[in-house]
Amino acid sequence: MKGVEIEQPLKLHFIPYLSPGHMIPLCDIATLFASRGQQVTITTTPLNSHFFTNKSPFFRLHIVDFPSLQVGLPDGVESLSSTTDHATSIKIYTAAKLLLEPIGDLMQKDPPDYIIADCIYPGVYDMAHKLQIPILAFTVFSLFTVSLLESLRTNHLLHSHMDLGSFVVPNFPHRITLCTNPPKAFTEVMETMLEAILKSNGLIVNNFAELDGQECVKHYEKTTGHKAWHLGPASLIHKTVQEKADRGNESVVNVQECLSWLNSKRDNSVLYICFGSICYFSDKQLYEISCGIEASGHEFVWVIPEKKGKEDESDEDKQKWLPSGFEERNIGRKKKGLIIRGWAPQVMIMSHNAVGAFMTHCGWNSVVEAVSAGIPMITWPLNGEHFYNEKLITDVHGIGVEVGATDWSMYVIDEKKVVSRDSIKNAVRRLMDGGIEAEEIRRRSQELGEKARLAVQQGGSSNNNLLTLIEDLTRLKHIRKPLH
Repeated sequence: MKGVEIEQPLKLHFIPYLSPGHMIPLCDIATLFASRGQQVTITTTPLNSHFFTNKSPFFRLHIVDFPSLQVGLPDGVESLSSTTDHATSIKIYTAAKLLLEPIGDLMQKDPPDYIIADCIYPGVYDMAHKLQIPILAFTVFSLFTVSLLESLRTNHLLHSHMDLGSFVVPNFPHRITLCTNPPKAFTEVMETMLEAILKSNGLIVNNFAELDGQECVKHYEKTTGHKAWHLGPASLIHKTVQEKADRGNESVVNVQECLSWLNSKRDNSVLYICFGSICYFSDKQLYEISCGIEASGHEFVWVIPEKKGKEDESDEDKQKWLPSGFEERNIGRKKKGLIIRGWAPQVMIMSHNAVGAFMTHCGWNSVVEAVSAGIPMITWPLNGEHFYNEKLITDVHGIGVEVGATDWSMYVIDEKKVVSRDSIKNAVRRLMDGGIEAEEIRRRSQELGEKARLAVQQGGSSNNNLLTLIEDLTRLKHIRKPLH
């Protein structure tokens, strides 16, 4: 019709941090916007580009060279999943900051309406303000954890490294008791992250409001004056078995063989064990896990990250972490166990009816994927924000049991901080052997899983949030008005 101006789609530029656990969910969030006809650009490096696959005409990649020479890294190391040591991680962090110059040059030439950037990304908010482009923060944490961290910070407890013993988090809508202190390196990064979020024009959360809880959403927005947008669980955009299998890295296991093995098992009979892409256990701890899961008597799929520099492991090295005869007794097509060394199609595995529980490090992506599948959890927090996520799982929602881990670790887990085989066996049996407690935990997990699926459907809370956010951004892009 003449005289009617057609609203142009939003131009959105996404900046992910260089770690699979950050890149994969941000790609899912970007896909949500592209599916609504918004123009999406994601900037990444050559070796990370495979994380961002999308055939939508509204979705494009911009590749920038990774500054390996400038930070002293060899070719082939472009993400945190490529390393197990702190020094290399610092170099990757430094490289991320150096990438801001070519990213900024791109956006000066072709300015987006908005930047959506990982809140861990160093310096990205200062760059956005310098370019006078509004920026939305994206977090791979739950809002529960972000809000809890804010309560610790405002009450001067985030940086307290004194032995406080057990204490209740003040000024928080739930009674949460903490009994372990994070390392200084973690709290410094969290301080920077919280400051970056509050510099942004709003916070995008890969979660659904029903899991964080309306009381937590209201508390966060009231105490910070900052708007949070729940758009997840974004992993639920992957509908087919193949879409789920293709998400993230290329799987080291044949998808059809994995499915065939799972198809041969009874419903809720398999324990899925995975501790993320950047958590590495000592051989001593792996040995205890081997003994614990075998003693539990339950079937299992165990994902073990490939040991850096030890990809061609000898039988002698293997015996340091696997009991003699373990593989012969347990591993095989017609046996009760499956070990995957490397990347596994996690969303596909957890969506299978045979999987009855998930032993997890409590990284947020893993948590929200398990909740989406209605799978109860055995919680084994290791580092980062894991201990806070555990509280949401066990204390707030009652959808998991604790294995008993209490020590904050960095990278390879210290041999002195070993969880015993008995603790592992008991946690598995508590959830997998049946009984009133286990059935209640499973019932609550399945109810939350149903709420997750409804949240992303038409009329659901996350779907409504996405539509409202697009409307608000479209309305405000002309007047450059803050979103809070």
